[in-house]
Amino acid sequence: MRSHLPPALPLWSLLLPALALGALAASQGGTPGGWALAGVGACLVAAVMSAVHHAEVVAHQVGEPFGTLMLAVAVTVIEVALIVSLMLAGGAGATALARDTVFAAIMIVVNGVVGLCLLVGGLRHRVVAFRVEGTSPALAVLVALSTLTLVLPVFTTSAPGPTFSAAQLMFAGLVSLTLYGAFVFVQTVRHRDYFLPVDAGDDRHGHAEPPGAAVAWLSLGLLMVCLVAVVGLAKALAPVIEAGVSAAGAPKAVVGVVVALLVLLPETVAAVRAAAHNRLQTSINLALGSALASIGLSIPAVAVLSLWFPHPLLLGLAPKDLVLLVLSFVVATLTLAAGRATVLQGAVHLVLFVVFLFLAVVP
Repeated sequence: MRSHLPPALPLWSLLLPALALGALAASQGGTPGGWALAGVGACLVAAVMSAVHHAEVVAHQVGEPFGTLMLAVAVTVIEVALIVSLMLAGGAGATALARDTVFAAIMIVVNGVVGLCLLVGGLRHRVVAFRVEGTSPALAVLVALSTLTLVLPVFTTSAPGPTFSAAQLMFAGLVSLTLYGAFVFVQTVRHRDYFLPVDAGDDRHGHAEPPGAAVAWLSLGLLMVCLVAVVGLAKALAPVIEAGVSAAGAPKAVVGVVVALLVLLPETVAAVRAAAHNRLQTSINLALGSALASIGLSIPAVAVLSLWFPHPLLLGLAPKDLVLLVLSFVVATLTLAAGRATVLQGAVHLVLFVVFLFLAVVP
């Protein structure tokens, strides 16, 4: 019997979200261990692959940069929910969770995702091109948001330690939301063409026809299911990761790094696949958009949460992390200022990413 499934939605892309959701429901009874842990990990990977497929279907229907923006915002909204739930459950031990998660997300996307995309694109196409008029404003907003929320608390004096006072935190949340809203307006309305792939006029997804509204809506729903499963399964794995980190004697911030890596998997895979097809602008839209959404949505949520959180929130970075943040932004500025890049720039970003991971484990 001939299948009535649309070509854009193969059978596996319909089955894997259900499988991941089932694994998420089964893992709610307690911390997985042994074979159950391996099953949760396998379902997590399955959810990531399915999420990437459905994100590409939706992006093909709505066009750029709406597709990448949708994936970045969807992942970040669920990530914020995860941060909030962990903060409420963690008590005094979770005062630095928002800072560690946001900083890890910035380092992962600015160095890890961008570096991997440049390396893959450079190896396959020698020189990759992107629009400076789109990447430079995005990076400028990211630098401003990062400095206002992660650097400034180290130097303010209204509250002791690397923290904001209540008024300062509310103001930082409002400024973050305002800047992110302005960026989204420019990206999607005012100067949308700045964020389109360089070859958008010549090769739009290989001249393939859009999948149609019905298929796109179905993929959007399945994308949401996959993202919920990814974050939920990552949260289920968090106690196991925490125990492993403690057993290894590594700093507690490593837990935030590992969880951020898991949550950002869908965007990373989608960005690398776009780079492999010589659509580096799409990759950069995903990378920088993820970092912007992480700050622009997380900090306002944390600011509101702080009204009921009994402990001061640590937002200011340690000196080591400040150096890494500044170095990453300087290198990213040099990389994204030319409009063209090779494997060399990718190698530099990946080395900085490895340095970040190493110093997170061995501070």
